[in-house]
This record gives sequence, C-alpha cells and structure tokens, in this order.
Amino acid sequence: MCQLFALDSAMPTSVCFPLSGFVARGGATADHVDGWGVAFHDDEGGCRRFVDAGRASDSALARHLCRHPIPARHIVAHVRRATQGAVAAVNCHPFRREWRGRSWTFCHNGDLKNFHPALDAAFAPVGATDSERAFCWLMQQLQHRFASEPAPTWQALAPVVAELAGEIARHGVFNFLLCDGRAICAHASTRLHWLQRRAPFGRVRLVDRDAEIDLALTHAGSDRAVLMATEPLTLGEAWVAFERGEMRVFSGGQSIWHGCTQNVPATAAAEATETAVIVEAAAA
Repeated sequence: MCQLFALDSAMPTSVCFPLSGFVARGGATADHVDGWGVAFHDDEGGCRRFVDAGRASDSALARHLCRHPIPARHIVAHVRRATQGAVAAVNCHPFRREWRGRSWTFCHNGDLKNFHPALDAAFAPVGATDSERAFCWLMQQLQHRFASEPAPTWQALAPVVAELAGEIARHGVFNFLLCDGRAICAHASTRLHWLQRRAPFGRVRLVDRDAEIDLALTHAGSDRAVLMATEPLTLGEAWVAFERGEMRVFSGGQSIWHGCTQNVPATAAAEATETAVIVEAAAA
C-alpha cells in the first residue's frame, strides 16, 4: 500500500530534509512506484499542490522540491502503490477540494472494499480511487453537518471527523491525513507514527538516505514541529506509534485533540476521550 508523510509547525519551515528521505520510498528504498504528491498550505487557506504519476525517486520535480525550500506550516505528502484506480496523475494524492474558503487536502494509505457512497456534484470524484471517494464523502458530510453554522473550529470538527472516519474504516484500512492550512488531522487504522520536535535540537539522520542534519542550524529556539509518517523517517528520535483507531489533530507543532474511532478496547477509548477533553479545554 501507500505511505504518508506530513509536517505541522509553529513557524513556516522547510521540509526539504525529511522530504528527501520520504521520496526515496517511491521506488528506491520501497516499492511505492505508482505516483506521488505533496501539498504546501499557506496561512490564508490556499495551497500549492504538486502531483506526478511517475516514481518519486526518479522525479526531477521531486528533486527540485527537495532542494528548493517552500516554507510552510502545514505540509502533506504521499507516495502511491496502487490498489484501486489506474496509474495516472488524476489518481495521485494529495487530493484537494475547497470548502468554507479554504483548500483542504487529503492523503490515504489503505484499501476500502465496497465503498461507493452517493456523492453530490459539489464533491464528485475526478479519478477512480477509493481514497478520493472517501475524501469526497467526508467533505460532503462535513458540509451537511455544518451547513447552518459559521465556519467550524477544529475543536468542533474533530469529533465529527472521528465519527465519520470510524464509518469509513468499516470498509477496510483507513490511515489518512486531512489538512486545511490551520491544522492536520491524522488517523490510524493500522500503522502511523508521529514525532514532536522542540528545543534543544540535535543532529538527526535519515532512515532512507545516508544524510544527516543539525536541526539547531535550521530551527529557532522557540520553534516546535510535529512530523507524521507511515514509518519513521529518522534515526535516534522518539517516534510514537498511533494505536489502532487513534486520531489526533495537530496545530502549532503540538497535539490539540486526541480521540479514538474503532477497533480499540473500551478502556483505551475511555482514556482517549478523557485526554481529548483535557486538551480541548487547554486549547480553548
């Protein structure tokens, strides 16, 4: 299946170093060879999105993005191994839709069986993947749920997204990243990791390339960032595995909401709900 990567930062930052390791998984160190993509979100709600149906490890565009920084606070990326839909740019993640004056992007790792929901014209898929169908249905449901309300905050959105993610996950593996330029929502059905970086910063080495960097030279002392990836991208850092059914929302380089969807023991779900309430109260 595919692999996911994202970065959420308190300050605009470059993703060149971790992205260079991630794109190697698109054909060099792993067999995710059916396309790739990355989206850089700005603070005004727009984003710059790049997709390519070729191997990320061979892509001149990917090399350019790894060498020429596009500073952003929210970045999502994907390397594809096709399970549904042809190898074509139209089926490459991240997918993008506009809602409530913001660009929303979505990446999925997994395979959803018999998932063919009724979709409005406003959120009709362009390609032929289960992933884009899931994204369109998710956005359609958010539109219906919040149609008569002002633009919702992530404290209002997160429990609804968790509920909807649980419904979609009944159809198969549903690891995903969802971003609107204010926050990144990450959900794990099976496998996803996250890492928080904050001062003091040290040296880190990539898993997929023979390269290392001193983060103290690229991060201000007050900076704070969260990285997410299907598999850890660096060595010597404290990557944390998501539990099955766990969902988190990250903004400003920290987790601001934490909850669970499905396939989690009742005790773990109760602990996650308690954590979510505490974090929401602190962030309000």
